[in-house]
Amino acid sequence: MKNRLGCALLLLVVVVILPSRVPSAAQNASPQVGANGAPSLANPLKVALLRWYKANTVFTTFPVGNQPYGIAFDGANIWTANSGDNTVTKLRASDGTVLGTFSSGGAVPWGVTFDGANIWVSNKGSGTVAKLRASDGTLLGTFAVGPSPGWMMTFDGDNIWVPSAPSGGNGSVYKLRAKDGKLVGTFAVGMQPIVAAFDGENVWVANGGGTGTGNVTKLRARDGTVLGTFNLGLAPIGIAFDGANIWVANGGDNSVTKLRASDGTLLGTFQLHPTILPSGLAFDGENIWVTGTSIVELRASDGKQIGVFRTPQNSSEGVAFDGANIWVGLPNNTVAKM
Repeated sequence: MKNRLGCALLLLVVVVILPSRVPSAAQNASPQVGANGAPSLANPLKVALLRWYKANTVFTTFPVGNQPYGIAFDGANIWTANSGDNTVTKLRASDGTVLGTFSSGGAVPWGVTFDGANIWVSNKGSGTVAKLRASDGTLLGTFAVGPSPGWMMTFDGDNIWVPSAPSGGNGSVYKLRAKDGKLVGTFAVGMQPIVAAFDGENVWVANGGGTGTGNVTKLRARDGTVLGTFNLGLAPIGIAFDGANIWVANGGDNSVTKLRASDGTLLGTFQLHPTILPSGLAFDGENIWVTGTSIVELRASDGKQIGVFRTPQNSSEGVAFDGANIWVGLPNNTVAKM
């Protein structure tokens, strides 16, 4: 009888005291930033809830080449385009081990794209794209495109689409057959095209627009027919597809635009902090990640900001999702994994 009474009293104490010790839901609505600039865990007691939560909000960094910019995931490894030394780096995604550093096949590599078997590198300084075998980094070919090929190309299942931005006037997007690099089409788009994304049927190209408002061009992947041009914010520079919508990062006015892919309807423009300077975008299956002076996480369903994470260098460019973690390129010749 005494043992039962003691247990009952202990349970009563826990019920009374615990609520005052556990932070409220409001306190845990967004990540907290610790003294070292990395987000801290606001409520470690969430472990007791026995369900998944975002515990991994601390960056781990790995060395790559000089000035990494574009990043791509090949299903097992992360690739970076190192614009400062004309190389690409291959890292094992599971632990960040460097598996190789390879020539980019040209000058100032800016972007990397995976086609299911090979890595394509856009060389901004030489007006070319290079094709490397993903298994071992062997250079399989270098193919001429227009000047300043963009930092985000896209693969449509058969072809690589490469935005090209001449110094003045409207640009073009080049369509290369992935199996052999043959040019199968060149299509006019807007001014200063810089990034492209594929939505399963159509290709979207974001045009920086010079000093004015930017826009995005939608082309039918089958034949390059322009299906529409839709206005965005200032200086769009990043693009991503979430399975239903196109997202564009507008570096000139610190905003992110969401368009319905089926018809280009504007679904929202989401303003970020004026110091973010958004650049790259990636979709993780649920949320949109935006690189810049900090990394911002937006809920894809409604664009609500649900996290801000300061990087070790307070700057980030390329971004990729590997199925479990977000990878970003940093200016100190490293990539960060979170």
